[in-house]
Amino acid sequence: MGADDRFRLHGKAVLRDAGGGGGAAGPVAGPVLPDFPAGAALRAALAMAGAGRAFRIGLEDAPPPVAGAAAPVFETLTAGSSGRPRRILRTQASWLRSFAVNARLFGLVPGVRVAVLGRLVHSLSLYGALEGACLGAEVHLLGGLRPDRQRALLAAQGVEVVYATPSQLRMLYEAGGGRLEALRVVLVGGSKLDSRLRVRLAGLAPAAQVREFYGAAEASFITLADAATSVDSVGRAYPGVRISVRNPAGTTLPDGAVGEVWVRSPYLFEGYAGADTGGAEWRTGWLSVGEMGWIEQGELHLAGRAGRMVTVADENVFPEGIEAFLAALPGVERVAVLPRRDALRGVVMVAVVQGDAACEAEILQAGRARFGVLKAPRAVIWRQDWPLLPSGKTDLARLAGEAGLL
Repeated sequence: MGADDRFRLHGKAVLRDAGGGGGAAGPVAGPVLPDFPAGAALRAALAMAGAGRAFRIGLEDAPPPVAGAAAPVFETLTAGSSGRPRRILRTQASWLRSFAVNARLFGLVPGVRVAVLGRLVHSLSLYGALEGACLGAEVHLLGGLRPDRQRALLAAQGVEVVYATPSQLRMLYEAGGGRLEALRVVLVGGSKLDSRLRVRLAGLAPAAQVREFYGAAEASFITLADAATSVDSVGRAYPGVRISVRNPAGTTLPDGAVGEVWVRSPYLFEGYAGADTGGAEWRTGWLSVGEMGWIEQGELHLAGRAGRMVTVADENVFPEGIEAFLAALPGVERVAVLPRRDALRGVVMVAVVQGDAACEAEILQAGRARFGVLKAPRAVIWRQDWPLLPSGKTDLARLAGEAGLL
């Protein structure tokens, strides 16, 4: 083991949590750390990493991580979209490799001011915080603050780089306040940006590049988009990543054909921790991310998650594509498309929407015109609030349960 295979707090790094402090340096606890206060949690995690010890922030009622024999490891968590978060076991080197890539791509030099908007139990926020701390940045840990306070602090502190999900950015915009003039890079992950939010971000942070990436807790970065990327794709392969689209037999498909997305890269996880071992496909060097998509002109396009695909009258339907279309319509602020039991067709699609209920007829008509009567939502369910997972993603299970759907 060497000094380059573990996280280390850079000598020029400055950590500022939501309360304005950087967390006490005090005795190292662990290996399982509470995520609040964030500054103290991050300092403790870095201290353990520097000593070659395993750590995890969050899920304090689960067994602690066990140090690997070959390399320093740590645990992060999945978003918990289908229930309790899963524990992801990683080598610290697997993230350090992408720290070096991002330092070059985004100008992450010592002293740059970066911020994360989510709690450190979420892997995107933990990634951004650790990356900034290891590269010598001034790291602002804003998880747990109201969006209006986050926006005010981003402006007051002149933050230059933000790591966030689309949901967090939407709430930041809706909170109101001044523009973020110093912001030059917005790294967006977790889900696809819709066109309305993209326009809003241009007004909120006029000097910022919006660099959307596609990834997973198990795979880290898979693709990266820029201003030249097709708005319908999630970008080209992130440096060092190989992508293969395959049929059920495992055969690589030609460009344009829809299949299962597989990834090979130096950023993959080691496996699921504890008894939650899951599959072992990545042991061959390739990992299925549970997503369906296709390659076109070198860019990856996503059809949707295999687990969300439903069949309506013998036709496969991916709700994500319908959601992206509806999200751009007038009167729609947030939308989720979910299946509902139907005696004739087995299931039909229903749109759960937050927005202007006066637009319901236009939403249904536009959906039918775009997708046809079988795939388009047959009804709209309106709600004023919008349940989110700790990761910032929509809580689809709660939406479906409260709406009486599948």
